[in-house]
Amino acid sequence: MNLNLLKGIYVPILTPIKENEEVDVEKLREHVNYIIDNGVHGILAHGSNGEFYMFDDDDYELIAKTIVEEAKGRVPVLMGIGAIRTSKAIKLAKLGEKLGVDGLSLLQPMFLKPNDEELFLYFKEIADSVPNLPVLLYNNPRVGYTMSGDLVERLAREVPNIKGMKDSSGDINQLMEFIRRTRDLEFKVFGGKDTMIYASLAVGAVGSVCSTANIFPEIVTSIYNEYVAGNLKESLELQYRFNPVRIAQDKASFPVATKDMGNIQGLKVGKPVKPNLPSKESLVEFFKTKIDEAGLLKK
Repeated sequence: MNLNLLKGIYVPILTPIKENEEVDVEKLREHVNYIIDNGVHGILAHGSNGEFYMFDDDDYELIAKTIVEEAKGRVPVLMGIGAIRTSKAIKLAKLGEKLGVDGLSLLQPMFLKPNDEELFLYFKEIADSVPNLPVLLYNNPRVGYTMSGDLVERLAREVPNIKGMKDSSGDINQLMEFIRRTRDLEFKVFGGKDTMIYASLAVGAVGSVCSTANIFPEIVTSIYNEYVAGNLKESLELQYRFNPVRIAQDKASFPVATKDMGNIQGLKVGKPVKPNLPSKESLVEFFKTKIDEAGLLKK
């Protein structure tokens, strides 16, 4: 189990779609090459910005299979799982193993609000079903609750192949607590807020999972690369230069702005899956302004 791959900037890759909402496989292949060619360190298939919750089982497999095939081992590919039912999550975990992913990212169950014992068994049973794959927890308060430090520490210590986590809470105190409790282990903690790449690295994270790396991979990866090279001032300045672009996305409904900005930059990733709709022209113009102010607009 190679854990050296768990570092750097991972991108929760967008899923391009056609007008009829079919997966645009050719555009997906193009996008895999775009982000790899521009420096990302890893890909997360079926992350939140990949709209995994919108696709049926056949499309889910098609998307992950296409990404693994097109990456061709150039960067590691993790696969996200966001199932509520434990047996469904196990089925998807085994699918990922069959497709040849390098690891899994497990979101806590949506809609329900399980207690820590229920969550422990949920994550343990999924991880146990694929003992040869590294598994990352994915703490995302968007589901309605957050993982506790006690739960994360117990999973890190008691389940052999749970090897890390992504924390999208945006709470630096919580991120630090996850790192503090597991820092004596080979447990890799990623930040999950694009505006906090520098801050996450400063408190001990190994990298970040950044949706904006779909669109602006050069600057997002440079924040990380400059930091690990010891160029802290340069890294922080890049973070400050970039943050207004990411903050601007909050004016759109999730995850519409990522596709809006991708299309602004000429990536032709298609519309969001309904019921989400592309942003109105006035908001698109606002996005263009913020991108241009950061010196990132492709003209």
